[in-house]
Amino acid sequence: MAITMKELRENTGLTQKAFAKMYGIPVSTLRKWEQGESRPAPYIMSMLSMLLPTPENYSEIIQSQNGDRYYYNKSSNSITDSLGNTIRIKTSLEGVKRENLPLYVKDMFDSYYDIREKFEKDCEYDKNEDIIWS
Repeated sequence: MAITMKELRENTGLTQKAFAKMYGIPVSTLRKWEQGESRPAPYIMSMLSMLLPTPENYSEIIQSQNGDRYYYNKSSNSITDSLGNTIRIKTSLEGVKRENLPLYVKDMFDSYYDIREKFEKDCEYDKNEDIIWS
């Protein structure tokens, strides 16, 4: 069974407004799609399904205590968050206690978000200042 637009959005944990803003979809259009009043063109669903994780594309869903979902792809040895950010890992998850895994994954992605935010701030600072770092 194909994933619905509502399921796709709910997997991200985003509100309708935030999801619509992120992907440039009018909120009213998204609501109509989710309520079944109209349907998105198949290419839209296909494109969003390629950008965002869907449960059928992953071998394991890892859920933290606060409800964050991460998707483990055993074949590529990668973990993807609900927004489509993917981190490849070198170690096998085989044998890792499933009670601890959500903590490790959340910590890894929190570090990723922190370093990405620092990178973005550095780039914005660089655009506005006449500095060459050495």
